[in-house]
Amino acid sequence: MRLLVIGGVAAGLSAASRARRFDKNLEIVVLEKGSSISYAACGLPYLVEGRVREAAELVVYTPEYFARERNIAVRTGAEAVSLHHSRRQVVLAGGERLHYDKLVIATGARPDRRLLGGRTLPNVFTLHTLEDALRLREFLVNRRPRRAAVVGGGYIGLEAAEALRTHGMRVTLFEASAFLLGRPDSELTQTVARHLERCGIEVRLNQSVRSLEADRVDDTACDLVVLAAGFLPNVELAAEAGAELGPTGALRVSEYLETNLSSVYAAGDCAETVHLVTGRPVWIPLGTTANKMGRVAGANAAGRRERFPGVVGTAIVRAAGLGVAITGLAVHEAKREGFDPAAVRIEARTRARYFRGKRITVELVADRRTARLLGGSVVGEQGVAGRINVVAAALTARMRVDEFQHLDLAYAPPFAPVWDPLLIAAQQLLKQL
Repeated sequence: MRLLVIGGVAAGLSAASRARRFDKNLEIVVLEKGSSISYAACGLPYLVEGRVREAAELVVYTPEYFARERNIAVRTGAEAVSLHHSRRQVVLAGGERLHYDKLVIATGARPDRRLLGGRTLPNVFTLHTLEDALRLREFLVNRRPRRAAVVGGGYIGLEAAEALRTHGMRVTLFEASAFLLGRPDSELTQTVARHLERCGIEVRLNQSVRSLEADRVDDTACDLVVLAAGFLPNVELAAEAGAELGPTGALRVSEYLETNLSSVYAAGDCAETVHLVTGRPVWIPLGTTANKMGRVAGANAAGRRERFPGVVGTAIVRAAGLGVAITGLAVHEAKREGFDPAAVRIEARTRARYFRGKRITVELVADRRTARLLGGSVVGEQGVAGRINVVAAALTARMRVDEFQHLDLAYAPPFAPVWDPLLIAAQQLLKQL
């Protein structure tokens, strides 16, 4: 019995490893079209910045490790170009045909290269693979550019802007919408934009890039460009074989991560999942989700029957030293989904005043009819990750604000104030409800 996995990064290798845990006799082969596997893609901006000194620091495991320790064959440079499910075959770029009994599709996502012309210029970069990051770092070292343009105000765009600014460059960030991080929250966007501007990164909102040339983006002169505007799920291989797409454009899967093709599973950035607040399909390409989906897909491919319940869309990014974290729905998203949202945004200290606690901003969103929490955001220089995780746990548990306000959160002056900012926000939100 052979399990074939297409994709050798987060979801694919999580699937292969979990399948091996449950079936010691299964033949497992992983196909990766690139030259690197099992690397921390979220660390790529820090490799460019210089905080990570060597690419090897981002590589978690090698093909040799998988062969030796887990009896999993990982093939790099093996690009799957077609899938013939009726014959249970995957065809590689060189014409080789591989049989499978079970298949996990973990083909990930890719930058949306349709957005701009000029993307093949030598000073135009993406930041999606280890090779991308190394190419950009080499350009920085050898060419010593002074002006940079970053196209896209999502997570990668903000991280890239900070990395380039660390190299002493003048950086201009272009975002086509009115919001940063893809979250329709004007106050959050303005807070982040003001901070970036203070740190020397010019932010241009509502500005779609119309032209890209060797030395300028629209009317802005630059020596290099990083394209970080939009991603697309890699679904073509599976779709051409008959796999159904969901309303998000990613592969439709069941709660067991099954596609409509028998014995074929999909996980990670190529597949959609369920939003636990709305109950609707959602496509949120994040490494955390990819790893968890991969584990479930691999277990089920090995004969288990595990569920992947969904996500609430929790994410965090460092923007020039400022922690920005979101989860669940913003007010505008909640309205669009049929809720009657109320929201508060408060500012408080992260620790006792005499322990030099820094200011932190917390927003909570809830439904007026049910008092159920719907989402939130946390912005500050310290204490951001722990607090957004509390909100994410509350969303997963479908907590009401009146329940949330009584959470038994830890207190000691070096770590938190006696009234945590989350609880202060909940108390203020209850007044609206």
